[in-house]
Amino acid sequence: MKYNLVESFFYGRVKIERATSFLLFKKKGLVQNLLHQLKYKNHPEIGYILGNWAYRELGKTDFFNECDIVIPVPLHKKKQRKRGYNQIHLFAKAISENLKIDLSLYNLVMKYQKDTQTEKSRFDRWEGVKNVFYLSKPQEVENKHILIVDDVITTGATIEACIKAIKNDVKGVKISVLTIALAS
Repeated sequence: MKYNLVESFFYGRVKIERATSFLLFKKKGLVQNLLHQLKYKNHPEIGYILGNWAYRELGKTDFFNECDIVIPVPLHKKKQRKRGYNQIHLFAKAISENLKIDLSLYNLVMKYQKDTQTEKSRFDRWEGVKNVFYLSKPQEVENKHILIVDDVITTGATIEACIKAIKNDVKGVKISVLTIALAS
């Protein structure tokens, strides 16, 4: 079996079907600039472009096989209101449109706003997100293969918390993970 760095974040912690990141995030690199424009400079269309590009590349593999629904990692309502959008929504929309599968933008909910995770250790990241998420409509994802999408994976703590929340609320789900970028 080939080693997969993104999947290794979840080994022994939560069961997933597969995981990957589309790009590599390096400090002061092109991907960092793109994601900064996407998140903080009011360019949500970058997410849609990256979603289409990711699909074109990953669609050549079996990565998306059997996925039934795309669920983006949520932002807290206050942060989304302030920014005007969730930076991952258009990425998720492009993936779901290309796959011709459902997109669930608001089923996975963040209970309260977590502190920014950017400068935290893996343990502190996990502590900051461990009970933050829940499903508002668990029946919507029963017996489905869910594709969770997010912008950047650093330690996997946020996505792991999402997976645990889903698996605690719903039986019979399979989960795969796709992020725009892997932090190096």
